[in-house]
Amino acid sequence: MPDNTFPKLHNAMWPGLVGKGEEESPISLERMLDLTEAADVDGQKFDGVDLFLAEPHTSIDIDDDGIKSLADNIGIRGLSVGSAVAPVWPPVGGGSAIDPGEGRQAFLTAVEKSCRIMRRLKDLGVREGGVVRIDTATDVATWAQDPARNTAAIAETFRQACDIAVDHGERLAAEGEVCWGGMHSWKHMVDLFEATDRPEALGFQADLAHTMLYALGVNAPEYALMTSQQLDDQDLLDDALRTITDALRGYTIDFHVAQNDGTVHGTGTHDKTGRHCLATDPKGKLDVIRHSGFWMNDSEGTATRAMRHICWDGCMFPNAVLESQQTWNDILAIMLRVRETHGWSE
Repeated sequence: MPDNTFPKLHNAMWPGLVGKGEEESPISLERMLDLTEAADVDGQKFDGVDLFLAEPHTSIDIDDDGIKSLADNIGIRGLSVGSAVAPVWPPVGGGSAIDPGEGRQAFLTAVEKSCRIMRRLKDLGVREGGVVRIDTATDVATWAQDPARNTAAIAETFRQACDIAVDHGERLAAEGEVCWGGMHSWKHMVDLFEATDRPEALGFQADLAHTMLYALGVNAPEYALMTSQQLDDQDLLDDALRTITDALRGYTIDFHVAQNDGTVHGTGTHDKTGRHCLATDPKGKLDVIRHSGFWMNDSEGTATRAMRHICWDGCMFPNAVLESQQTWNDILAIMLRVRETHGWSE
């Protein structure tokens, strides 16, 4: 048996939905749960899943009977629920956090409905913790038209979202991706947290693939710490990632293990986002095991224990890859190594 039992290891359900375009159909939640449940490495399994609260997986308007069925379906597999993505974007019914009118109201409605679902899953006994994920739901170009004013508007939306989360006993986490205005660099992310000033209710969701693009200054060249041509210089990459993690680790309450080959990729509203690689991709630029420790440990290398679970995130792969059980076995193997290296027991 492994020495470390924390953090718990979760698999993301949204790779079955994100980036499908017109060429491939979504993979159902049921199928994603099947693949997660079946993953096995020497008898060790995933502990849980993180959800995407949008059709065709889980409707944001799911009723109580539907939530109970969802809880039963996940719990009977020996899995728990951790975090969830709130559908705050206009294409799925949300709205831009910059817009002080209808956009803000739609954003807050998505947050409220998401918090309701996640609180109910907690009440039903299939969820012990985790966060509700948000972002600004607006593009960098729109934010850049008036950075100061737009950051202030986002901060106000986030503060109101925090009030909703606290009322439901939840915490929010903003995921740092270079495609979202006001969150598109490590420095802008820190500025937004300071402007919002709700540390008890709002934290950072770090994703290895996305935060590596912070180092490259994608969409924010003024805060670049290195170039893409320098990614094979591990010392330089380490220094850049230390700068980013030192700035954001104190805010970090949710963490995604991931890999990135140094390129960017986007579909729809996700413009210039990090290209996730498979766990075994030889083109990956990150030392996934070691670099996970930059987020999970403090500057002295001691586990912060800020996250009770961690999640694998890998999006925009062909369905043939996602339908292969070996894909998920390989991912679980990496997650187990991350926990054995940087985890703890209680």
